Amino acid sequence: MKNIFSKQALVGAVITVLAGVGILAPSAYAEGSGFSMSPMKQSIVLDPGETYQTLLSISNPGTNDGDFSYSVRVLPFYVNENYQSVFEENGNYSQIVDWITLDSPTTGSIAPNESRDIYFTISVPEWAPAGGQYASILVSSAGGGSGEGMTINEQVAIGHILYVEITGDTVKQGEFLDVSVPGFLFSGYIGGNSAIKNTGNTHGTAKYTLQVYPLFSNEEIYTNEEEPNTHIIVPDRIYYDNDTVWAKTPAMGIFNVVYTVEYEGVTKQVSKLVIKCPIWLLFIIIFAIVSIIVWIATRVLARGKKRAISGE
Repeated sequence: MKNIFSKQALVGAVITVLAGVGILAPSAYAEGSGFSMSPMKQSIVLDPGETYQTLLSISNPGTNDGDFSYSVRVLPFYVNENYQSVFEENGNYSQIVDWITLDSPTTGSIAPNESRDIYFTISVPEWAPAGGQYASILVSSAGGGSGEGMTINEQVAIGHILYVEITGDTVKQGEFLDVSVPGFLFSGYIGGNSAIKNTGNTHGTAKYTLQVYPLFSNEEIYTNEEEPNTHIIVPDRIYYDNDTVWAKTPAMGIFNVVYTVEYEGVTKQVSKLVIKCPIWLLFIIIFAIVSIIVWIATRVLARGKKRAISGE
């Protein structure tokens, strides 16, 4: 799907591009945008007074016919109450924006099949408060160029998210508001639901695993234990997980499901019997039961009437 932005809507477009950021990923490609970024995010621990240089890489794929022009800037990063990305000042959690210096040119171009490293330095002041600090290194197209799915007037942006923890009196803790597994499904996937509120002063990582067993067997038919879902949760925010699912859930069946959520050393687990039944089958079952009841009632009434007639 194309991402076409006017100059006035750039920030809003960036929010759309980054709204799903949260699960760790090594790289990302802006479809139709003409460039990719790697990595998409970094999680760093720094001391007050420390200076740290790092980089990200952007590439111009060979599908583009010409040079890709770009610009770079630094924005605050946080999430709102719905865990949607926002790029505006957020008090103490975005002071890091003033500590970042772009060491590479803020504009440039990249020829097809080439890449460019963008260096930046984080200079943490001695007075920096302990806890989380969050920012985005935003790389946006500057127009021009063409290629597959891209026209000369398109403008897109991808943000490299920085999750920085300043050492000191840091608190990593969370409150489990919900950990559950639906016991009956008409449609959709078997999976878990959970809500974790970060009650500390820095970000933490939640890990979600799902195990599915047949009703009368201990042999797993699905598990993501080797590659569990993970999500970074920032302070003062609630993250709702409904993505930990069995994507190949059959249309019907009865299963034993184990959903495990781990957050910074604390684990919550739910084991539940789950019935997956299409609604049409439920109607058939109800119709069959009602029919049997009506048939039995009719037979009982007929026998009673026959006995009454015989008694006369």
